[in-house]
Amino acid sequence: MIWAQVGGSTEEIAGSARSILDTVVASSPRLGIALLIVAAGWGTSRLVRCILHRSLRRRQTPSFAQVMSRIGGWLTFGLTILLAVAVTFPSVKPVDVLAGLGFFSVAIGFAFQDILENTLAGVLLLFRQPFRSGDQIEVNERAGTVEAITIRETRIRTFDGQLVLIPNRDVYKSVIRVQTHFELRRLAFVVGIAYENDPADATRVIVAALAGVEGVAADPGPEALVSELGPSTVQIEARFWTAPRQRDALGVLAGSIMAVKAALDAAGIELPADIVVLQAAPSFRAAVQGDAALTPGGAVRAESDPRRDAVPGTGDLVDGQPGS
Repeated sequence: MIWAQVGGSTEEIAGSARSILDTVVASSPRLGIALLIVAAGWGTSRLVRCILHRSLRRRQTPSFAQVMSRIGGWLTFGLTILLAVAVTFPSVKPVDVLAGLGFFSVAIGFAFQDILENTLAGVLLLFRQPFRSGDQIEVNERAGTVEAITIRETRIRTFDGQLVLIPNRDVYKSVIRVQTHFELRRLAFVVGIAYENDPADATRVIVAALAGVEGVAADPGPEALVSELGPSTVQIEARFWTAPRQRDALGVLAGSIMAVKAALDAAGIELPADIVVLQAAPSFRAAVQGDAALTPGGAVRAESDPRRDAVPGTGDLVDGQPGS
C-alpha cells in the first residue's frame, strides 16, 4: 500500500515536471523574441537619449538636456519591457500589467521616497530655471558657482575651490540668492572722516574718486551718503554698482577703497583713528600719584592706624598698654 502511494506521488511529480518542460519548450520561441525585444529596446533607449540630448542642448541648458534625455531613455526602455512581457505571456492583458505596475510603483515610492523627491525637485528646478549652470548662488549658507543640476543633487563649486553637493529637495525648499541674475550688483564700504572736515566736500571727493575706478558703472553712478555720527568720526557710506561675479566685484571693491583713500589724503581730509577716553578711578589716581597703598585687587587701602598695626612683644602700644 505504501509503495503504491509512493509510486503514485512519483508519477505525479514526473508529470508536473514534464508539463513544465513542455511549457518552457513551447514558449521558448516567445522567450527568445522577448530577449531580442529587450536588447533592441536597450539600444533604442540609448539612441533616443542621444537624440534628445543633442536636440535639447541647442535650446536649453546642459543640465536640462542631460536630465531630460536620461528620463526619455528610461521611459523608452520601460515601454520595451512591457512589450516583451506581453509577447512572452499572451494571456496577460496590458491592463493587468499596468495595475500591477501601479501597486509596484506605490511600494517603490515608499521605499525610495528620498530619491524620488530629489528627482522630482530636480525636474521642477530644471523647468522653472531659477538659476542655471554657471550662475553664482547662495543656498543653505553655501555660496559658489553652479556646476550642474543632476537628477539627485545640485553641484556647487565654492569660491574657495571646494565641491558641495546639495540635495535638490533642499534647494527647492530653501531661499536662493542668485548673485548673477542681473547684470549689475551694488557694493558699499564705510569711510570715517574727522569732525573738523566738511562732509559735503568729502562726499564730492569720494564720488569723483569712485567714478574714475575701472569697473564702476556709470549708470547708475556712484554715490556717497552720510550714514552715522560716530564717537570720533563722521561715517560716510560709499556705494557703487559693478559686475555681479564674485572675483570681479571684489577686485573693483579693493580698487575703490584705495582710490577713495588716496583722493581724501590728497584733499587734506583726515581719516582719524577711534578716540578712546580714559577716566581715572580712585585706584588709578592713587597708583599714579603714589600717595596710597593698593590692595591686590586694585582698591585703595584704608589709612594706617598705629594702634591697630602694633605687634605684641615689640614694645609698641597694644590697645593703649605697653607691649610685654
